[in-house]
Amino acid sequence: MRRMMMLAGLTALAALPLRAQEMVTDFMLDNGMQVVVVEDHRAPVVMHMVWYKAGSADEQPGVSGVAHFLEHLLFKATDTLESGEFSKVVSANGGRDNAFTSYDYTAYYQRVAADRLELMMQMESDRMVNIRLSEDDIATERDVIIEERNQRTENSAGALFREQRIAAQYLNHRYGVPIIGWKHEMENLGLDDALAYYETFYAPNNAILVVAGDVYPEDVKTLAETYYGVIPANPDLPERVRPQEPPQTSARRMEFRDPRVSQEYVTRSYLAPERDAGDQREAAALTMLAQVLGSGPNSVLARELQFGTKEAVYVSSFYSGVSLDDATFNLVIVPAEGVSLADGEAALDKTVQQFIKDGVDPEHLDRIKMQLRASQIYARDAADSVGNRYGRALTSGLTIQDVRDWPEILQSITGEEIVAAAEAIFDKNNSVTGWLMRPELQAEVSQ
Repeated sequence: MRRMMMLAGLTALAALPLRAQEMVTDFMLDNGMQVVVVEDHRAPVVMHMVWYKAGSADEQPGVSGVAHFLEHLLFKATDTLESGEFSKVVSANGGRDNAFTSYDYTAYYQRVAADRLELMMQMESDRMVNIRLSEDDIATERDVIIEERNQRTENSAGALFREQRIAAQYLNHRYGVPIIGWKHEMENLGLDDALAYYETFYAPNNAILVVAGDVYPEDVKTLAETYYGVIPANPDLPERVRPQEPPQTSARRMEFRDPRVSQEYVTRSYLAPERDAGDQREAAALTMLAQVLGSGPNSVLARELQFGTKEAVYVSSFYSGVSLDDATFNLVIVPAEGVSLADGEAALDKTVQQFIKDGVDPEHLDRIKMQLRASQIYARDAADSVGNRYGRALTSGLTIQDVRDWPEILQSITGEEIVAAAEAIFDKNNSVTGWLMRPELQAEVSQ
């Protein structure tokens, strides 16, 4: 009975029009700052986010990690706030705040009661131009980010493996450099490096303001013009051009050994096209391919390798096309006990090729589409989820119309398009295969 009720609920959600449920308004300030307002009056809260169209892939060579470093430094002093006061004010007003850095963007956000929106704009616009840094700030926060790297990367065999695999995938593009930075370059980051990045990219004509929640566009516009609109644009903002990858003409392979590895596994990544403005269909087919092939216990890889031949204890495929430049399509297999990495990799390849030959099960595809539609509707209950969706897309070269069109494009993808996407993407010469392994056992030497 419970299962029938769940299916009935999903079916009802599947019938709802996705596009009609979101009230989105956008406009441009005179200084070039884009403002996006997503209304949701069900609760008196608001998500206030400023997204800069600059991330780690926009760094100059030799100062990797400076984008993330600056993200930390923006919580220091400004002309009007003491170091750390920003977050204290947010907390004192019942809200929460944070920031995050990716390859293509850096974002700062506060979730607060709707009547505190003006205060958030006042403080956020202040640190867009009035940050005040000292050498003590630099030394302290540099130690913080190095320790963050130690905890998240250096102390994890899997993280070090991923870092090396991504570097092998992108030989020329800055996506091959870790967002947090290479440790030897992080150790030399200084005040001049941070200020150079700040003065170049932190400007209204390189930023997107996203306000989602219990607000009205006309009120947001008045506040945005008052606090952000008075900040001058950067007339010297550089064109957003990155070094691109040369054509990959041979398969790349790597082994990473570490004594901390408890479970050996195989990954393979393929260079893949990102979602492009006005042309998202290929990326949508790849998104559905990842769902059909390796997402969940009913996926092709799971049914065949986990529950069929039992050659794997875990399999997956994943792809995210929200990226300014080429993304990757990824496969993972964790072989079962007694199955070697070589045999696991061979089984993975065999299953993928058989899938291309057999095609997509229409019933399986229908279930995935129903689940996607339900998850997209549920995601609209959270202002932070809504704000993230628009911010990530717009800083990655997409438009509001692309965001609005995306759910229906996914629903329209056919099984034939999914197979065609698989045939195009699964080219070994466009791939990097990595084995995460334990160290080789050393034979004892007799004395």
